Amino acid sequence: MIQQQEIDDACRHINALRESIEQQVVGQHDVVRGVLAALLAGGHVLLEGVPGLGKTLLVKTLAQCIDLQFSRVQFTPDLMPADIIGTQVIAQSDNGERHFTFQRGPVFTQLLLADEINRGTPKTQSALLEAMEEQHVTAGGEVYELQKPFMVFATQNPIEMEGTYPLPEAQLDRFMVKLQAGYPTHAQLSSIVDRFTADDRNTSPAPVIDAATLSRLQQLTRAVVVAEHVKDYALRLVLSTHPQTPDAPTASTHYVRHGASPRGALGLIMMARAFALMDGRINISFDDIKNCCHATLRHRIVSGFEADAEDVSTDDIIDAIIDATPQAGTD
Repeated sequence: MIQQQEIDDACRHINALRESIEQQVVGQHDVVRGVLAALLAGGHVLLEGVPGLGKTLLVKTLAQCIDLQFSRVQFTPDLMPADIIGTQVIAQSDNGERHFTFQRGPVFTQLLLADEINRGTPKTQSALLEAMEEQHVTAGGEVYELQKPFMVFATQNPIEMEGTYPLPEAQLDRFMVKLQAGYPTHAQLSSIVDRFTADDRNTSPAPVIDAATLSRLQQLTRAVVVAEHVKDYALRLVLSTHPQTPDAPTASTHYVRHGASPRGALGLIMMARAFALMDGRINISFDDIKNCCHATLRHRIVSGFEADAEDVSTDDIIDAIIDATPQAGTD
């Protein structure tokens, strides 16, 4: 049974990490909270927002604050899978014999930033599928394990379509959450200007926790209690995204072509556990489930023509599903 002292210690580490990140990243409190929750849950993150909102800065700062191995891949149309995974190269031994050896790519890290991932071709995007799901890669007939923890943080611009390749559903489904960065307020924009134009700006935050501490926090997250009736509510929410499900709400039957996968249910429970831990609780609540729905389901719902015609977003659909799904199940 998880102890309250363990929860308190975890909150102290998490708050210190959040404060260190927000010294560098201004005006993205909800995104930072979502990133930290995904970190605790051990899931991959897709960050979406217009250029200049600090998405890349957020991931780089996170890596520095946890002292993780960090690699960045700038996705471009001419990027190849070998540029990510690695390739076989010819090496020469001391006695002059030549042989093939595997030169590892940037995927062999702990925190991988896939910057502007939708600028890469589908062939290159698919290079991450095995690594994200199975925590290893295959090259030249050999399987190479990735160091744990391993997480992918990808960024993309939602408004620029020329020269981009939208991620397929199979790739999107491997991201535990999709977080949307919003534009800062007047006060936040003023703070950004003051911080990033100062002569004494500190660009390298010191590590707050190490990889071993993060591993313990992730284990503690999995120990957060999920009551049966709360789990039932989460599962009914996920099933309600499927239009063919009996008693599916109108929002699903009218606007949705395909609903969330089982990974959506897994992500919903794990993110709710992380939110509860961050708030100092040993069990998740209905509100935790509701607060995680948009981040974990918005990229897993495929809307239909009616939604496009009526300008109904996946977030609108999720709102309607939450409103139509009672917390107490019916026998």
